[in-house]
Amino acid sequence: MFERARQLRAKGKAHRATCVVILISILLCAGVARAQETSGDLSGGAGIFRPKNPESKHSTTRPVARPTRPNPAEIEARYEDALSDGNDARDARKYAAAEASYRGAIKLKPRDARGSYGLGNVFADQQRWDEAEKAYRDALSASPANVEALLALSFVLVQPRTGVMNAKRFTDAEDFAHRATGLQPNNAVAFDRLGVAMVARGIFNADAEAAFRRALQLDPNFVVAQVHLARVLRHMNRFSEADPLYNSAIAQAKDAPTLVLIADAMQTEQRWNDSEPVLRRALDLDAKNPGALFLLGRMMTVNKRYAEAESAFKRAGEINPKSFQVQYLLGRAYLGLERYDDAFKTYERAAELASDTDRKQIGGAFGFGGVGDGFMKAGRTRDAVRAYDRALQLDPNNADVQQKAAAARAKGPQ
Repeated sequence: MFERARQLRAKGKAHRATCVVILISILLCAGVARAQETSGDLSGGAGIFRPKNPESKHSTTRPVARPTRPNPAEIEARYEDALSDGNDARDARKYAAAEASYRGAIKLKPRDARGSYGLGNVFADQQRWDEAEKAYRDALSASPANVEALLALSFVLVQPRTGVMNAKRFTDAEDFAHRATGLQPNNAVAFDRLGVAMVARGIFNADAEAAFRRALQLDPNFVVAQVHLARVLRHMNRFSEADPLYNSAIAQAKDAPTLVLIADAMQTEQRWNDSEPVLRRALDLDAKNPGALFLLGRMMTVNKRYAEAESAFKRAGEINPKSFQVQYLLGRAYLGLERYDDAFKTYERAAELASDTDRKQIGGAFGFGGVGDGFMKAGRTRDAVRAYDRALQLDPNNADVQQKAAAARAKGPQ
């Protein structure tokens, strides 16, 4: 038994060492706007954010279920087992199983922050931002000084969401990151998140630069902060300082998540073609990395390489089936390929995954509205009416779609 416990402790140390927090800024406001100008609403990311798992002390033996009420020691053992099971399932990208395990842990000990934090991680992996935010807030309610939850919540809040007060969310993200720096003044990740939150608010100045430089002072090998600093410097037209940082980061990157970060930063600056070799290298290291697949598909969509984008998004969807953005952009690829029936079906899947704030997005020109336009172009008026009606179910006040639906009905069924 003691040998088993020793092995578990060693495994836990190795696991923690490999699960370094890679907190990535996906599509800050300026980046989203540029993507929209280039090729419609190409927002979101898939599986890029990777906070570390909650700590668990896996029991050496699992208690046998008894009809009587379990004692505190049994509850504790079951809780630790549920956390460990959730961590293992999440690492294997078995998100449904991970969610079930963390929910089971929460039922056993609702006031232990680790269960809610782990659940938030699973939601963040799948871009279920509203659910991730709630779970992280629950973790903070149970443990207000939980730095990992503060940083994870700061990350979630910088994800731009349609129809919500993003400015307020970005300010809150900065506040949470600032709290984390106060609690752990030597935490490099906390200062990196502080800088990211500033950038989300459109602050590209000496204060943002200072936050990233502080992160690098605390951890000179922190490639994440190095890339974020390079982005700020490029925005300040200090290219001679920024470009060597990018090149150094690419050379230093030893894992797929870091390479995905670099590619994402490039894409926010519309350096679409520069991001491709970085993503290819990430996929060489981890062929099933959902973030790399998503960004590769997004780059291909911008460059109108729709058939290749379809392949990337389908692979990402197999790994992350509950990602709204993966399904939404797969539908975009089908629009580009003029495969309107496939686009309709894919947007239906996206609608099932969409939050209330995402539904209008699916009803627009790069959603069911675009499908209706395609059917009209193909002379399929009846199907066009069906697509326009579906768009209006999601966005009843879309005047453009209302007019097109009326025109399609006036033309008569075909």
